Amino acid sequence: MPSLVKKKRKSEAATAYLFLLPFLIVYTAFLVYPFFKGVWISLYDWDLLKVAINPDAKEFIGLKNYVRLFWGRSMEWSAFERPFLQLLSLGILIFALWRWRSRTASGQSVLILFVISLAFWFMFGWAPGEEGRWFNRRFWPTVSNTVFFVALTVPSVTLVALILAAALNRETKAMAIFRTIFFLSQVLSVTVVTLIWQIMFSPTQGMIANITETFGGTPIAWLVEPGFAMATLVIATVWWSIGIAMILFLAGLQEISSEIFEAAKLDNASAIQTFFYITIPNMTRSITLVAVLQIILHFQIFGQAHLMTNGGPNDQTQVLVRFIYQTAFRDSDLGKASAMALFLFVIMASFSALQFVVRGKANE
Repeated sequence: MPSLVKKKRKSEAATAYLFLLPFLIVYTAFLVYPFFKGVWISLYDWDLLKVAINPDAKEFIGLKNYVRLFWGRSMEWSAFERPFLQLLSLGILIFALWRWRSRTASGQSVLILFVISLAFWFMFGWAPGEEGRWFNRRFWPTVSNTVFFVALTVPSVTLVALILAAALNRETKAMAIFRTIFFLSQVLSVTVVTLIWQIMFSPTQGMIANITETFGGTPIAWLVEPGFAMATLVIATVWWSIGIAMILFLAGLQEISSEIFEAAKLDNASAIQTFFYITIPNMTRSITLVAVLQIILHFQIFGQAHLMTNGGPNDQTQVLVRFIYQTAFRDSDLGKASAMALFLFVIMASFSALQFVVRGKANE
């Protein structure tokens, strides 16, 4: 009898692996193999055009691509070389410690946030000293632009989506219509989104320019002005990203017992008091999850910067994925592009680890 049970289990396992096999083949061919191939390419001086003609044209250089990206000549470290980015990373650390102290976060999530914030604070503290320079002058400013973009978009999307979800958390036909309206932007492609906002920000025919002229002001060339170009990417991205975050928050709100809100009404709590003292404390897991997902997504920004501002003016909206794309396919330096892609992978993996921790905690 035990042998029959073992045979049955082996047969079931074989059947399960058989069904998994097509997925594993596709996953290995299109994700696992390209990842390790990219790591291998990053160790070479790999000119895309030359190697396409002559496969032996590549030259093994070890870690030189990484040194050229992450280091420079006469490097010095300062605790506040880039105050905004370093203070932001310290702010993340303080937030993590506060959540741990208030028992709303596990020790694992706090440890991950601590490592990430410390890494950012330390990384952004390096700069060339007197008569020194970066080996790649554009890389770290591009990383700074990307981090700055994420620092602006993630809190904005999270806050606006949470407020909308709280306002639309009613089972009426009107609320269902409003939910659909706010979610519609999510189904648009990045090309359509950028086209809409290019027209909106146009200094000659855009709606914003028309409103400015109506009130006697001078229209601003948003997309080419150094002080405003990044704002256009942030606004377009926030508008585009609200839909999915709102849906996730609505799902979290519907898990909160209605009795809690009814008790708040009996205690004459205002809408603002209910939002801050009931909604937010009961939504901490959903807020953390949405924030982590948005961080992962927005670090991969490409289309908005490429189509709206073309990385300008003066590289002020140049972002990491676009820089990787240009390095690989415009400059034909596939080795350096692979090294940058691996750096981005490390960032994504760090936040993905935090996401798994949050999910595990939510399922406890």
